[in-house]
Amino acid sequence: MSKSKSFRILVINPGSTSTKIAVFEDEAEGFSRSINHSRLELEPFDRVWDQYEFRKKVIKEALEDAQQRPEKLSAVVGRGGLFRPVVSGTYRVNELMIEDGRNAYGGEHPSNLGAVLAFGIGWDYHIPSFIVDPPSVDEFVPTARYSGLPEFPRRSLFHALNIKATARLAASDLKKRYNQVNLIVAHLGGGISVAAIGKGKVVDANNALDSGPFTPERTGSLPMFEFAQWCFSGKVRLDQVKKRLVGGGGLVAYLDTNNCKEVEKMIQEGNKEAKRVYDAMIYQIACEIGNRAVALKGKVDAIILTGGLAHSDYVVERLREWVGFLAKILVYPGEDEMKALALGALRVLKGEEEAKTYPEIVTDE
Repeated sequence: MSKSKSFRILVINPGSTSTKIAVFEDEAEGFSRSINHSRLELEPFDRVWDQYEFRKKVIKEALEDAQQRPEKLSAVVGRGGLFRPVVSGTYRVNELMIEDGRNAYGGEHPSNLGAVLAFGIGWDYHIPSFIVDPPSVDEFVPTARYSGLPEFPRRSLFHALNIKATARLAASDLKKRYNQVNLIVAHLGGGISVAAIGKGKVVDANNALDSGPFTPERTGSLPMFEFAQWCFSGKVRLDQVKKRLVGGGGLVAYLDTNNCKEVEKMIQEGNKEAKRVYDAMIYQIACEIGNRAVALKGKVDAIILTGGLAHSDYVVERLREWVGFLAKILVYPGEDEMKALALGALRVLKGEEEAKTYPEIVTDE
């Protein structure tokens, strides 16, 4: 394709109570909006998947209100969902991907809507639809897959989109190629992923839903004997257990809030329990970073801190105290998932990489 041609890309990122959209002109964001959804609006839908028509309608209305012309778009790209294990890259949305989202192949999550929303709008305007680096990107080395029970292999499920995009940025800042660096990238948000990247591949990471450090709203790894006794006590149902693990754990369970700014305010006001809990979360993150250093055999070019919590000086400084001896620490606060999605689609539109066909099966070398 001509290098002089520019591309307009609609990006869709569905969250639990909002849908973020943006239109990019090549690498530059020209329009963005976060469409909030009230509890009343979402209440009629039994499952996330049932929200498809509602969310598609509000996206098209928002584009119309902003005088963005969908017929002028070159492509639509959505956030990837909890799909089958796949290799990293940009994927065309296909029927199997949509079916896996409908069936919640890897679990219920708002991101499962990203592919079908991109496909639906792409279909209406006869333009291609993509996803980029879904959470199920799997580049684990074989030894990282063993859990201790063959019935429960360790799954690769992490914040692949932001972690890989931030790792590429860090590699550039280190004046190295992405496939030449060894990095530990900690995505610190409502969910926490800590990934070991060896020569461009995520060779190990905690499952951001059910393992690793506890987070503002997730339990992370738990003492298994006590957890099993609780599950079989007759006092809780399966749905209650799942809600406790994701959404009702971590800081929420201890301090009744998932807002880290509120917790830091408690600490400033002298709340000793808030400080102990917050420091414990940061300590567990540090331990997870240490685990990833082992995965890289101690050969670490840098430790990368990203996600919303990387804005916190309190969190960053304590992590420096605990893991600064391992490698230099680079901080990239927040996350730019919208741009990462746009760039993934743009690489395909420009012919710089081939779009993959879902699922591109992971094979252990």
